[in-house]
Amino acid sequence: MIRITHFRKKCIGCNACVEVAPDRWRVSKKDGKSVLVGGTQKRNATILIVGDDELEANLIASKMCPTNIIKVEKIKKK
Repeated sequence: MIRITHFRKKCIGCNACVEVAPDRWRVSKKDGKSVLVGGTQKRNATILIVGDDELEANLIASKMCPTNIIKVEKIKKK
């Protein structure tokens, strides 16, 4: 399992995450910023738990993000 955390407020809408992980990321038509598909808003971040099969694409999205607002971490199953 992995946890993806997105600090959307600081997104500049560069679209890099959408390019490498289009099944998990979308660009909002409302403001042009990225949206973590399926995520839940928690305070100042959007959080989503997904399977290990999404690890590689989202790690690349995290590394390509110029504002460094995507965090991807392995977590243990509860």
